[in-house]
Amino acid sequence: MELMPVPKQLPLSRLTARLPRNDLRQMLRLVRLLFRLSQRENYRQRVFPQLPPVCHFDPGHAALMMGYDFHLTVEGPRLIEVNTNAGGGYLIWLSEARAHGYEPTRLPLWLQKRLFGSFQQEWRDFSAGNSPLRRVVLLDEDPQQQPLYLEMLACRDWLREQGLSAEIAAPEQLVADRSGVFLAGKKIDLIYNRHCDFFLEEPSLAGVRDAYLAAAVCLSPNPFVYGLLADKRRMILWSDEVLLAGLGLTAGERQLLLQLVPKSRLLADYNPEELWGERKKLIFKPVTRFGSRGVLMGKSITRKRFAGQEPQTTLVQQVVPPSVATAADGQEFKVDLRLFVYRDRLLGIGARLYRGQVTNLRTEGGGFAPVRLV
Repeated sequence: MELMPVPKQLPLSRLTARLPRNDLRQMLRLVRLLFRLSQRENYRQRVFPQLPPVCHFDPGHAALMMGYDFHLTVEGPRLIEVNTNAGGGYLIWLSEARAHGYEPTRLPLWLQKRLFGSFQQEWRDFSAGNSPLRRVVLLDEDPQQQPLYLEMLACRDWLREQGLSAEIAAPEQLVADRSGVFLAGKKIDLIYNRHCDFFLEEPSLAGVRDAYLAAAVCLSPNPFVYGLLADKRRMILWSDEVLLAGLGLTAGERQLLLQLVPKSRLLADYNPEELWGERKKLIFKPVTRFGSRGVLMGKSITRKRFAGQEPQTTLVQQVVPPSVATAADGQEFKVDLRLFVYRDRLLGIGARLYRGQVTNLRTEGGGFAPVRLV
């Protein structure tokens, strides 16, 4: 595969983020604990009542490219959120190659093996090994307008190198029902789902939803894994000592969760007047949105915006300030660390550098960045 042209506006930073090895060990311990927890029946029965029925269906496989986002503090790492359609992995690798002074033409072999192994494992778990994986679609809303469209192109071309038929498509391009999902008349085996309608509620996804619930397509990531791990309301359970006590965890496991997960509650659980007085230490997140959309820092929220928050769908979380990376010219950037994971296995590590209140891809000099262990 030839190197694709790299647009000047690509959100890559020239800086390298630092990650202490001990912090990484703590982060991995938490990731593996959360995965084990998501496999437990008592955990599932606790969270299912909070989720729509589509999340109750177990497709029998996991989720491609999970992302676990952390901030680093002087007390150690803190989990900020979990994502089931985490983007940026290709861009982070590209930024790492550039940091070492070369322009890459393909993914490193070790990374190709890890990534393709996750696609193969998803298909084996779904199909019980009865047929080979042949056709893959990368699905997103209006793909060419997505900030990470370049990454989807790279993934598509790489999958083709592996001998698969791979295409990028919007939901409207698919023909889907309980018999399966079809693109240009050909049945699709696996959908690598980059769409952010996590519950498959939009009309354009109705056919995909039907095929998914009929086990006629391997959809990865999917509502089942999203509900168990990435729905922001899971942070409430993970940070509540009383609720954790009923899950049969060891004392060490409970301590790890309470230490690394910031205290999180629904707005409905608070007295509004008392909460207003504590707002500067808090961040407000809509539980059904993504990519920092609708996130409000308590220190800057107005009375009107505060009063307008929906109590049952607004997560109130303790603020965990991010660490800072400093450029040679003295510019400072806030740092989010992201672990890319399949099941409980680490695929890679990356960072997002930014300014302002919440993560974005528009900061001059910021963007996706490589990580150096120290």
